[in-house]
Amino acid sequence: MKASGQQIFDDYLGKQEEQFTPCLIKLREIILSVMPRAEESFSDQAHCFKHVYMLCGIGVTKEFCSLYTMSPPLMKKMKAELKGYNVSGATIHFKPDEPLPEDAIRKIVLTRASDNEALAISRGKT
Repeated sequence: MKASGQQIFDDYLGKQEEQFTPCLIKLREIILSVMPRAEESFSDQAHCFKHVYMLCGIGVTKEFCSLYTMSPPLMKKMKAELKGYNVSGATIHFKPDEPLPEDAIRKIVLTRASDNEALAISRGKT
């Protein structure tokens, strides 16, 4: 039997330090509020979301929560909106008690979903 997204997330959450729990829960809630049918999985030490292709991921480092946008070009476009946050390639790192603005997260998820759909169309995938 395949594990549900909630089970996968709960397993992942159980392995993280308590200080990150509220932030990770909130990130997942926001992502799923935008893309409620996103498939959830665990990959490369991150809890990932898929919509056609990989959409984004969430995770932690020793001191930061991370949102893996999987799109360096998107991060370049959003540079001004993300000023003050540590952006490295396609990843945004932030302190758990200084979360990303929900509007920015929603924009990232919607843009990634749109990009994935356009890529699927260009590849002839329905």
